[in-house]
Amino acid sequence: MQLVILAGGKGTRLGLTDIPKPMVPMAGKPLLEHQIELAKSYGIDEVFILSGHLAHVISDYFGDGSKWGMKIHHIVEPCPLGTAGALKLLEGQLTDRFLVFYGDVVMDFDIEAFQKFDVCHDGIADILVHPNSHPYDSDLVEINEDQSVKSFLPKPHPDDLIYRNLVNAAVYILSPKVMDYIESGVSSDFGKHIFPKLLEQNQKIYAYQTPEYIKDMGTKDRFPLVCQDLESGKVARLNRKNARPAIFLDRDGTLNKDMDKNPNVNDFQLLEGVSEAISKINNSDYLSIVVTNQPMIAKGFVTFEDVENVHKKMETVLGKDHAYLDGIYYCPHHPEKGFEGEVPELKIDCDCRKPKIGMFLKAQKDFNIDLARSWMIGDREADMKAGKTAGCKTILVNNDVLQTDAADYVCPNLNEAIDLIMKGTK
Repeated sequence: MQLVILAGGKGTRLGLTDIPKPMVPMAGKPLLEHQIELAKSYGIDEVFILSGHLAHVISDYFGDGSKWGMKIHHIVEPCPLGTAGALKLLEGQLTDRFLVFYGDVVMDFDIEAFQKFDVCHDGIADILVHPNSHPYDSDLVEINEDQSVKSFLPKPHPDDLIYRNLVNAAVYILSPKVMDYIESGVSSDFGKHIFPKLLEQNQKIYAYQTPEYIKDMGTKDRFPLVCQDLESGKVARLNRKNARPAIFLDRDGTLNKDMDKNPNVNDFQLLEGVSEAISKINNSDYLSIVVTNQPMIAKGFVTFEDVENVHKKMETVLGKDHAYLDGIYYCPHHPEKGFEGEVPELKIDCDCRKPKIGMFLKAQKDFNIDLARSWMIGDREADMKAGKTAGCKTILVNNDVLQTDAADYVCPNLNEAIDLIMKGTK
């Protein structure tokens, strides 16, 4: 597979004057070199670097790529053309589906897994999406159950928008057919112009979700933090090939005020300290995964859409507090019949309703989770039983209980539970 790196950034916000943004030194080498070495490690040996500002700095450093065992082509845009407009310069040179990186992004992700996802879908484009700590000022993506993209939500966002925290991570696999939708010599961007145009033309785009490390380093505040993550090895550790521990979280009564009797999105309210606690998870190597029973769907009291909207509200509120969830799993089933308006097909004894562990196993498969190093935090005995059955350590959050055989530990709230876990982690 060929790789295209869009490397036209100036680095103005970083105060760069004599080098282009993709050449900023990080952990002893230019950012662009980290990207090229990542691609090479997955067998990619042909790269097209599209540059503009101070392009000679890039071409002088990389040359023809032989030093890295690759074939590198340098293409200089005649004027700023945006991410998509620049790609149009390669029309005719990309003969098969190709990978696209933005040259100002620090990343380490399982490219092979992304390629396998691409093979299983028939869209004109696959885009990599993930949650981040500032979705309110990011370009967001709405997706359908089959992972196809429903719509793009470019920033700025209206104040009343509730959303899933799924951000366009600026990594794509594209078909050469995408060139047909890009106008020559005209500045255009994928997120703002081309991807929405593809949807308007009934072209399928699929979203590949991952919690791996993919971050834009292009501000003075963000740059030192990303450098630290790179130097500490965190960027590489979070690659999906490495099994990660998770902190599984119950929802009602653990993250937010209990909604069992009034599951209305307008009444959703996080408990005190929850955003701070989840932010601590985000800054660690743990994944933050919600596993929640939602039997109100089977009982006919709410719909799937109602529950999804509550989860959007939860992600929106957390996002405003710079926190995010890596995954949300819920069980819509309930085994007991006799409720007026119940949904018959959901009134079953399933494998996912806690204390059973179907949601844990699904998350384990999706995220390559090491359950033995993971934790379950909840406010009920069923949460504790599920966590132990899954092989996790357990923490009961309850103000009124000091000790119980049902859980490994007891804490009064989520924040103290996370602090307890983090005492043994970096």
